[in-house]
Amino acid sequence: MDQGMDAVLLAHRVQLMRFLESHGAGDAAEDLFQELWIRVTQRPTGPVGNPLAYLYRAANNLMVDRYRAERQARQRDHAWSEVRGGLDERAPIPTAEEVLIARQELGRLNAALGALGERAARCFRRFRLDGVPQKQIAAELGVSLSTVESDLRRAYAALIAARRQSDDA
Repeated sequence: MDQGMDAVLLAHRVQLMRFLESHGAGDAAEDLFQELWIRVTQRPTGPVGNPLAYLYRAANNLMVDRYRAERQARQRDHAWSEVRGGLDERAPIPTAEEVLIARQELGRLNAALGALGERAARCFRRFRLDGVPQKQIAAELGVSLSTVESDLRRAYAALIAARRQSDDA
């Protein structure tokens, strides 16, 4: 979008922030204003006859999206707690047989990862287990981001294949 919409956003920042706060944004109003800015300035549109009304409408749509996401999260959490019989319930202690089966499965999955080579296995473990971003993994290993992505795809495919083999057995 052109600088005209940026200027309108800046000129009416206080009013838009109040609008978001009054519609339930609370402490998240600043974050939502930034999201509004990004949405409005990243999407190409034609000339806007009334830019302030356009911004209020976009802010309202942002709040509607937020309410829907929160409602869906509450419904999902409620359904999960219904299935589990309450959030305070602890997981049952596994039997010796279940522990043995889990260890064997872990061994099969480790073997599948090991067959890919050290770099792919390390990429998978750093990303999925340690929570390290892919860019950081690429820097650590001295490879490109696309190489890390490729290694992760290979690791996922190998693990899926190993799971299918154990399910078929």
